[in-house]
Amino acid sequence: MRKIGSILLILLLSVSYSEAKSEKGDLPERFRKWLEEEVVYIIGPREKEVFSKLEIDRDRDLFIEAFWKHRDPTPGTPENEFKTEHYRRIAHVNHFFGRTAPKPGWRTDRGRMYIILGEPKDIQRFEGRSQVYNSEVWFYQGKSELGLPPGFHLVFFQEGRVGEYRLYSPVQDGPHALMPSYIGDPADHYSAYERLREIEPGLAMVSLSLIPGDEAGVFGRPSLSSELLIQKVEMAPTRLLEERYAQKFLEYKDIVEVEYSTNYIDSNSLITVAKEPTGIYFVHYSIELDRLSVSEYQGKYSTTLKLNGTVKGEEEKIIDQFENTISLNLDQDQLKSVSYRPLSIRGMFPLIPGRYSISILLKNEVSKEFTSLEKNVIIPADSNSLQMTSLTLGYKLINIPGEKWLKPFKFGSQQVNFQSNRVFTISDSLIVAFQLHGLSPSQKKNGELIFTFFNEGEEYRSLTRKIDQYQGLPNITETFSLADFRPAHYQIRVSFVVDGHELFSDSDNFYTTHSEVIDRPWIHTKQLPPPQDPVYTYQIGSQLFHSGRIREARLRLEEAFYKRSDFLPFAIALSRLYLRSGEYSKIESILGPFLGREERPTYDLLFIMGQAYQKLGKLDRAIDVFNRAVDSYGLNFYLLNNIGECYFQLGKSQEALVVWTKSLEINPNQPQVKKNVDALKEKK
Repeated sequence: MRKIGSILLILLLSVSYSEAKSEKGDLPERFRKWLEEEVVYIIGPREKEVFSKLEIDRDRDLFIEAFWKHRDPTPGTPENEFKTEHYRRIAHVNHFFGRTAPKPGWRTDRGRMYIILGEPKDIQRFEGRSQVYNSEVWFYQGKSELGLPPGFHLVFFQEGRVGEYRLYSPVQDGPHALMPSYIGDPADHYSAYERLREIEPGLAMVSLSLIPGDEAGVFGRPSLSSELLIQKVEMAPTRLLEERYAQKFLEYKDIVEVEYSTNYIDSNSLITVAKEPTGIYFVHYSIELDRLSVSEYQGKYSTTLKLNGTVKGEEEKIIDQFENTISLNLDQDQLKSVSYRPLSIRGMFPLIPGRYSISILLKNEVSKEFTSLEKNVIIPADSNSLQMTSLTLGYKLINIPGEKWLKPFKFGSQQVNFQSNRVFTISDSLIVAFQLHGLSPSQKKNGELIFTFFNEGEEYRSLTRKIDQYQGLPNITETFSLADFRPAHYQIRVSFVVDGHELFSDSDNFYTTHSEVIDRPWIHTKQLPPPQDPVYTYQIGSQLFHSGRIREARLRLEEAFYKRSDFLPFAIALSRLYLRSGEYSKIESILGPFLGREERPTYDLLFIMGQAYQKLGKLDRAIDVFNRAVDSYGLNFYLLNNIGECYFQLGKSQEALVVWTKSLEINPNQPQVKKNVDALKEKK
């Protein structure tokens, strides 16, 4: 009955997996207007570059939504005040500044500055004078967060007394440009200034400098600071904007769900590589969120974070993938204690030798926000060679002697607490942690570590330590007081030297701040089994398998399975290898017990078991297993193609035709299946 039911299901269901896409071509008018008119003065260069690469309208609409979200000053409210104010400014300038100009108001100089800076605090007008052009002096105050002076002026004048008002530059125009009948030398700015002061003292006051109190114009020369001011005003809209979200939108728009794609949030991250005594290298990672969105129900606060990691080797081949679900539940007191602190998600995983790109995606299912980490790492091929791992800079060292469980950023018996942005107060200690491997007896005796600090490129301090002073080799930790490190940017460089010759080095940057206290992150992590646990043998074996190193993978996967033959993931991984090497009878003996005892067998268990039965010629049993997969997990063309092949081999051509036809409806781009269907139709 199971076979008949699944066939009827196939006949009755109609599945469509197509998605309408707009054709690539010229930018549609509404998007061109948005880019070249509505946001032309506030869009950043990276944002503009990303938008130009989008090919379908859906992605453009989503990008525009993300564009405004990343400017919303109160993201928790329905209204986006920034967007509302921006379109109010556009309406204002189009109504008032386009009247005397042969162009819309947003394209005029006054319109541009108004859209960027908003309403001036004061406007002084000089109109109807015969000896000066119609002019306006705008005064702004309170724009320091944009990198602008506490107070400054902008001057506009109507050259020729008709048309639009042009932005005045003390350097490029000079005081004489404000007077229609001035006869003197244009290069003699002081004489022009004196003449203008006799006619209109208020206008003369801003003709050499736009910045009150600027002494640059006291000698009769236009202020270069004013020219720089105008440039800063033009750049002001993107000064406080982190454009990284635009790049993340481009990278992840086809990976994350639509509701996430516009909600990228910034994070700090850290990745380092360390080797355990077993010889296995582990990648340690941290993703640090500045904020955490939660939902509230009856005084309880919760959220669910989904973490997905991908490791790619040469030619973008996927070597490993992992995922983790993190459920956070807090009461009101707990929420208060962590709401002002960053959240650091930390983990670790083993990795075989090679060069890799690591990508970790973290999604908040409550707020539909996402962030990511990307990093390239190298795992040495010879674990016994002379090598130095990358530096980890922390603010606290925790001793946990006798601890057998693995923990992220634990070196030997010491765990490093750190903040991914590497910011310290001068009352902190700086912890420097790393590993040295492959040292010969001579290098242990004669080797030295030189710790050199640099400030603004200049050497600030240096300290030398003998290698034989460190009792915990290969793990090395060194502590430095930062009491004498004034707030600034620093670099630390650690060099390994033997007999005066540097063999290798590594460096990292850190910052000291004026703040007396820093809100350190609260940490979410899990301790992992000891390094001898077969789970790591299984992970290494799976990575070797995906790398195409089948012989090495077999040894690891068999070792893991025979240590824990009742653990389904180990059985699946080994069976997948046997399927590739054609050892189908072994699959039946390994997976058979799981197939009988699992109430709802996993898709991988059913699919691999069905393929094994099919290769062994047990076609009825294969169809039964494949149909169980259909019942539990729905239709896909992989299952349908295998079911169709089984029917065909059993001589049931009509059943095979029905199944393969449905497969083509799901995925029309299958030349061989289409050829099979056409051949069966010709025989009818």
